[in-house]
Amino acid sequence: MLDFETTVKTRQSIRKFLPTPMTEAEIKQTLMDAQNSPSACNTQPWQVHIASGETLERLKKRFLVAAAEGKFTPDFEFNQAKFLGKYEARWRNQYEHVFTTSYGIPREDKAARQVVYDDNFVGYGAPHMAFLFMPSIDNHDVNVAADMGMYSQTFMLSLTARGFGSIPQLALALFADDVREELGISSDYKLLHVISFGHPDWDAMQNQKHLGRIPVDESATLHW
Repeated sequence: MLDFETTVKTRQSIRKFLPTPMTEAEIKQTLMDAQNSPSACNTQPWQVHIASGETLERLKKRFLVAAAEGKFTPDFEFNQAKFLGKYEARWRNQYEHVFTTSYGIPREDKAARQVVYDDNFVGYGAPHMAFLFMPSIDNHDVNVAADMGMYSQTFMLSLTARGFGSIPQLALALFADDVREELGISSDYKLLHVISFGHPDWDAMQNQKHLGRIPVDESATLHW
């Protein structure tokens, strides 16, 4: 088990997983860690569905077909192009990191980039996916989403501390209706995002470089 500082500094988005699945006991231990996450008034609004094995393979096939046909059913909108200024510079840097640094694909090679997009839709080969659903509570979805974010972070840090890896994926939330239908989930619950997880393939080029962060002084101000 890694110590806390090492855990938070070494957690990264894994973009290549080994096919070896985690055991049920290992997954449940991580879920138990995440269950300790804080939430407003201790409401614990998260509804987490873990897909593995044949169930996950069916979902991955559905995702690829839906993506090819342009049939997206997200419960929430996200468009990074709306982030301008310093935020635009950061997401463009992330794109450069993924396509050029991680995969060695030049900007003009659209066919190769499509392969990366498809890899994204199947969780980069992860043997497990956690689908994080939240209840729709009138106009307070943003507060519930904040609780969900704290749960997600705890879940991913637990995986890192225990020697596993993960990647949070908004792209997979594009297929909310497919997931609800396949897993039998009520339409009363909205799919916020998905976390693909398992054993990282540390030999893969995609996992060799950890995308950095801005200095603390650029994001935090201390008032005395």
